[in-house]
Amino acid sequence: MIKGLAITPPVIGRISIGKVVEKNGKRLPEKDDGFTLTTQLQHKDGWLLHPLHKQLLAQSGSEKLREIPVRLLFNASDLNLRAQFCLFDRTTGRPMCVGNGETAKGVTADGIREFPCPAPDGCETGRKGGCKPYGRLNVQVDGQEDALGSFIFRTTGFNSIRTLTAKLRYFEAVSGGTTRYLPLLLKLRGKSTTLSHRSPVYYVDLCLRDNVTLEE
Repeated sequence: MIKGLAITPPVIGRISIGKVVEKNGKRLPEKDDGFTLTTQLQHKDGWLLHPLHKQLLAQSGSEKLREIPVRLLFNASDLNLRAQFCLFDRTTGRPMCVGNGETAKGVTADGIREFPCPAPDGCETGRKGGCKPYGRLNVQVDGQEDALGSFIFRTTGFNSIRTLTAKLRYFEAVSGGTTRYLPLLLKLRGKSTTLSHRSPVYYVDLCLRDNVTLEE
């Protein structure tokens, strides 16, 4: 086995709550109030929709997909959701610095070095370079053909990362470490805050399906 090779769950598709639009000749991200399931293939108009997207949308009976029936890959919360602070090179898209709020590893002129990580607000390099929290959640969507594959949801939102982290740990605790077998829903929620100037902010939550109680 190659030393230092990151082993991650096989990905067969993406889950996003946004899209890329073209404005003034530039392709910019735009937030959305619904989920989109895509393949890992892109064309000039964006990501190709995954066949499951239309199936789930038809089952929901609404114009937007706001709930996705999912199951987790592992019982351990940290294996399902990985979150860290990341500073990316905007030219290559590669991570230049990765930290957990205590320590970080970054690329310097002398190679890769380890140093304290005070989070983006307390790091001058992070503030200038646009360091953000970066979370990756892997789930299996009901109806997928690959039994070992997963869909990945990537987010830089504190609300989604905080909520998903809490729910995963709660479910792990109350189920006695058997979250892999729980029928769950990935649900899109919205709220307004002072920082959002009272405009809606959407984040992702994880909950039991409507026909299942926690006691069951």
